[in-house]
Amino acid sequence: MRSPALKRLLDVACSSVALAVAAVPMAAIALAIRLTMGSPVLFRQSRPGHHGHLFEILKFRTMRDGPGDDAERITRLGHLLRRTSLDELPELWNVLRGDMSLIGPRPERPAFVEQLTRQIPFYGQRHVVKPGVTGWAQVRYSYGASVEDAIEKMQYDLYYVKHMSL
Repeated sequence: MRSPALKRLLDVACSSVALAVAAVPMAAIALAIRLTMGSPVLFRQSRPGHHGHLFEILKFRTMRDGPGDDAERITRLGHLLRRTSLDELPELWNVLRGDMSLIGPRPERPAFVEQLTRQIPFYGQRHVVKPGVTGWAQVRYSYGASVEDAIEKMQYDLYYVKHMSL
């Protein structure tokens, strides 16, 4: 399937339904974050999207402010949200806004994209489609933190880009 209009229609329809179904759990999560960490409830971060254009990704906040490394700053609620991927529910708004698709390569932080583009041939090709809430690499490969992991995940991403279908 190479119809961007049909893909966009499916993204809007599915994310709208998902947001309606998840509205009550999302409100409960937002309240729990507000009570345990205060404001803001959402974490916003720039990510390169379609053709490398930056957009602001939305996630539920899982870390408290202040000094320390990320592992020390993650709250107990944050651990639960990350383990269950519920911290990513606000990304459905990114799909509705058109910044993301439901399916596509996961958007990485700009610094990682710059580094991996220098180290991995064709890494930038994953940006010819919108980034996704989930993608072939995320489903087929576990979380990775090394360049070797990024190469493996990129192969799944490029397979998706080449063979996109419903």
